[in-house]
Amino acid sequence: MPLLNDQIRNDVREMLSEVANPVLLVVFTQANQCEYCDETRELAEEVASLSEKISVQVYDFDKDGETAKKYGIDKIPAIAVLGAKDYGIRLYGIPSGYEFGTLIEDIRMVSSGESGLAPATRETVAKVQDPVHIQVFSTPTCPYCPQAVLLAHRLAMESELIHADMVEAYEFPQLATRYQVMGVPRTVINDTIQIEGAMPEPMLMREFAKLLNGKDGTSENGQREQQLQK
Repeated sequence: MPLLNDQIRNDVREMLSEVANPVLLVVFTQANQCEYCDETRELAEEVASLSEKISVQVYDFDKDGETAKKYGIDKIPAIAVLGAKDYGIRLYGIPSGYEFGTLIEDIRMVSSGESGLAPATRETVAKVQDPVHIQVFSTPTCPYCPQAVLLAHRLAMESELIHADMVEAYEFPQLATRYQVMGVPRTVINDTIQIEGAMPEPMLMREFAKLLNGKDGTSENGQREQQLQK
């Protein structure tokens, strides 16, 4: 039985009609001990069936360990979204609920080859000289999470030194505990800067600039944390 109903398929097909350049979804799953691996693979394949520009490659996390290592995949299920090259855009956990829209927007962005970031943001990102790892913890029912995840993915697209992950908090509870995720979205940059809520681009870049200045920090955007729910 398809995961997407007819209405959603029609809507997604229309959105993907603007995809001009090829996009590859590299999916990592596992036969056992992976609750949403099958659904993640099925979802990627259903999306790909809606556009001739999208293709899917599926790998087994255990059997294809070298390939997982090549893509920097360390947990499953996982989707790497590739365009003309690998921009470091990753989704860990099934992109369902609000995060399904994130997957579609990632595809559109990667196909276009443009991050869509503001000129001032691009200037800041251009100063990055060391690797940056951004993790955005989310849940499918969080309406604020896609904004935070997409901004992180746009930063990854802008710089080869930046890698950005969507991490579904309930599927990876050990990580959520490690980073004290009590609400979502929660953005963690290089394990040092932790940000609560979906910050507008200029505010996030003020936090991001701390990396360039060698500072650590934790910031809140003034909104109350959205309680984890699913």
